[in-house]
Amino acid sequence: MSEKIFSLKKEDGIGIVSFNVAGDAMNTWTEAAVASYRDVLEELEKAGDLSGVIFISGKPDNFFAGANLKMIEQMKEPGEVKMALDIFHDSFNRLNALKVPTVAAINGVCAGGGLEFSLACTARIATDAKATLIGLPECKVGLFPGAGGSQRLPRLIGYPAVEMILKGDLLPAAKAYEAGVIDRLVPAGKNLLDEAKAFLHEIISGKAQLKRPEQDFSQVDMIAEMARKGVLKVTKGRELPGPMMAIKAMQDGLKLPLKEGLEVEKKYFIQTVLSPEAKGSINTFFIKTMTDKPKGMMTKGFSPAPIRKAAVLGFGTMGRGIVIDILRNMRIPVIVKDFPEAFEPGKAFVKKILEGMAEKKRLAAPVDEIMGLLKTTSAYTDEFKDVDLVVEAVFEDIKVKEQAYRELCAAVRDDCLIASNTSSLLVTAMSRFVTHPERFGGTHFFSPVWMMQLVEIVQGEATSRETVDNLLNFAAAIRKRPLVCRDNPGFVVNALLLPYIIGAFEYLEAGNSIEKIDDAMIRFGFPVGPIRLCDEVGIDVPYKVLVGLGIKQETLKNVIGAGRLGLKKSGKGFFLKDGTVDPEVLPLIARKGSKEATAEEIQMGALMAMVKSGKDLLDRKIVEDPRMIDVGMIWGTGFPPDKGGPMKWADLIGLSTKLYGKTFY
Repeated sequence: MSEKIFSLKKEDGIGIVSFNVAGDAMNTWTEAAVASYRDVLEELEKAGDLSGVIFISGKPDNFFAGANLKMIEQMKEPGEVKMALDIFHDSFNRLNALKVPTVAAINGVCAGGGLEFSLACTARIATDAKATLIGLPECKVGLFPGAGGSQRLPRLIGYPAVEMILKGDLLPAAKAYEAGVIDRLVPAGKNLLDEAKAFLHEIISGKAQLKRPEQDFSQVDMIAEMARKGVLKVTKGRELPGPMMAIKAMQDGLKLPLKEGLEVEKKYFIQTVLSPEAKGSINTFFIKTMTDKPKGMMTKGFSPAPIRKAAVLGFGTMGRGIVIDILRNMRIPVIVKDFPEAFEPGKAFVKKILEGMAEKKRLAAPVDEIMGLLKTTSAYTDEFKDVDLVVEAVFEDIKVKEQAYRELCAAVRDDCLIASNTSSLLVTAMSRFVTHPERFGGTHFFSPVWMMQLVEIVQGEATSRETVDNLLNFAAAIRKRPLVCRDNPGFVVNALLLPYIIGAFEYLEAGNSIEKIDDAMIRFGFPVGPIRLCDEVGIDVPYKVLVGLGIKQETLKNVIGAGRLGLKKSGKGFFLKDGTVDPEVLPLIARKGSKEATAEEIQMGALMAMVKSGKDLLDRKIVEDPRMIDVGMIWGTGFPPDKGGPMKWADLIGLSTKLYGKTFY
């Protein structure tokens, strides 16, 4: 007998099957859960004294979260995937074939393989509560519904299932009811099991009018073609296996009887699971989950110091963004120190962004109330005495930083947490100017701060682990995704981005066009190419870093010398306003040959440099874990999530084994 996760009890002629994967926050289809479910299924098939069955979770806020992704990620062979699929399909087909009606009583999250399980039931009832979310999110993790979802959901609700599957969104119970996925809603405060019993008795007696229209799939080819075009528009022409195979499974399977359609689904699902894109996407899901809650990355048992009041030094682009995030997420008093002429434009900018958030209903308080928490000053007044955290975002010059820290430390408490938003200076070098340097660390934000999720938390030589933990607490408070690393030129993201950009300019100087280089990286999956990226962040930014590291880059030097700092920064860069390359920039390229490369060679050359830098960071213990590098590159630079990050990608294509004889993960 397997571990008892599913258990059956009988009440007044109906079976109540409750399930609970003990020790896990959510019910998922682990091997033990599948085995226990099949044991209960056998009991139900043999029971001759039941008139109906209810399936209900033993967890208050979770019905079934679906398949166990760790199991899926580890699958390497088609036969292995087919065996697992056959078990699921057989189990759900047997549930569907029970001689008595079945009701899934849904509370909390019902997703993926959880919804596919409930779709095999006669009907579904769900609590109309905030925690109840229903859907098939597989396409978001590089897969598609492979346990009957691509066949049963369209047969239940028609063509709207195509969009629901491709988008992968989880719907609130009321929306799922409107779509026809759910048959009954249970109002808040009512008992789900009691309502499910009443509903089951209605079904048994024939009084329940279940909407089961005969679906017309005669236009499925046209709908599939429209869906393909929609996906390719979003992916910029990249045919990702998850959504593309989902469309194919529905297009081919919905023309056939359900039994044959399920076999079509299996065939395409096997191909999808074994694709590098699925493995990469699952890795991205895991590292996202790991960094979703920064408090989980703190030292176990750590109790963070409260942050009741904050200060920001500098009211430029980065300072404004940091202020916005503290105000909107923490709603605590914030003091900004800068020159008086920075105050009005700074405040106007902060207010404008907050008003935009309010229009989209992304603010928990009125704009004027939030703005009332912001104070500006050009001197270190007594207001600094009770500040718990200071984020410095002044000009990137070591002498400017020195003056700022010496003045700041005389004004704040000895236990005030101090962090620098530097992008190019070492935290260890700046810590010399800070009294009690153990309370000083780096918080490198990305622009625009209020839109970018990532923050690099940098531990200098003097930074205590307690400070790192307190900065993780700060990251959690402002809803950032943290990457923790030791001090290093460029930290993690810029340390990998720099060789990638250098590589791109080497290809440019060797005779490859700007369009060809950028297009190659967009085809790989980046949102923009490396040369446009330079133009957008400001061409002077990578150039200054290269100069600081003693690296010569002639093209960048020529472009900067011509006053071209980027289209947004100075009105001139590599590109014109219409997105085409500015012909006036072409003579500034330092041509060093005419060796054209293929798109694949450009991709591999630029990315191999990135991977080698990542290996160097791991070797020098700048980061202990390759996942931190992948977090940085996905959420800091737009590295394609379906590749899983540069280190995971190197593992998946065999590059890490080829270069180093072992994988990073």
